[in-house]
Amino acid sequence: QLQASGGGLVQAGGSLSLSCAVSGRSFSYYGMAWFRQAPGKEREFVAAISRDGSMTNYADSVEGRFTISRDNAKNTVYLQMNSLKPEDTAVYYCAADRSGWGSRKNDYDYWGQGTQVTVSS
Repeated sequence: QLQASGGGLVQAGGSLSLSCAVSGRSFSYYGMAWFRQAPGKEREFVAAISRDGSMTNYADSVEGRFTISRDNAKNTVYLQMNSLKPEDTAVYYCAADRSGWGSRKNDYDYWGQGTQVTVSS
């Protein structure tokens, strides 16, 4: 089970930190990622991190503003979001992949329930 939290309402230029707690599985065996879905749009890749946390990958739209990290001792993955923009408004989902840590949503095996992030202008 993946449980995302930390969403909320923030003004443009502000920051939010998302967390995703994973239970019931061997967390360190999974690549982890964050995706987001805005109203009327498809779910899109945001960031991913390798099993040991040594490698990360970001969508161009968030590179330099967002940071993904993980704590395998706490079975948790994080997304620190800085310099937020109104276009970052979406439901953010965490996901787990048994075999990698790519950017394709169809590769991910397990999904959290999502947490709403709203950025006002």
